[in-house]
Amino acid sequence: MVQTKHRFASFEEYLSYDDGTDNLYELFNGELIEMPPESGINVQIATFLLIQFVALLGYKRVRGHGLELEVRGEPRNRYPDLTIIREEHIQQLANRNTIRLSMLPPLLVVEVVSPGELQRDRDFIAKRLQYQDCGISEYWIIDPQTKSILVLELIDEIYHEIGIFSGDDLVLSPQFNSLNLKAAQIFE
Repeated sequence: MVQTKHRFASFEEYLSYDDGTDNLYELFNGELIEMPPESGINVQIATFLLIQFVALLGYKRVRGHGLELEVRGEPRNRYPDLTIIREEHIQQLANRNTIRLSMLPPLLVVEVVSPGELQRDRDFIAKRLQYQDCGISEYWIIDPQTKSILVLELIDEIYHEIGIFSGDDLVLSPQFNSLNLKAAQIFE
């Protein structure tokens, strides 16, 4: 028996789909692409940052890998490793952990780069452009390979480099300046 793949005509149609699993999918050209599990180091780094931001903001505004962002282009959704949401998102996300393009963007998105050139390009180029287009104020790209953190701030609808932080550098966050965190702590 041949099984056909379901094609989605719209993001709304995709949102109403339930395959009965907890799998995460990216919607690419109308088809579902199952997301592979994250690497152990990526989960470790994202969890460390989650704990740091929870201590700073409280647990309701900090979301891990399960938060879905609708974006323009292909794929049409992303699952950042860590997202800092706005106060109003808490209620909006009660039924489904998805931030739509029609909603205000989150305040910060963090991606931890997975091994491989394709993944590097995805985080440094494709996601950067999509998050910029969404109007996300701050984007961190954490690179375990180089043990560095690139912090970008949205100014006049374009991401500008705040800095690349490594070793004993204090990670500078334009929005969360009370975060007292050295780059090396993220990779320990």
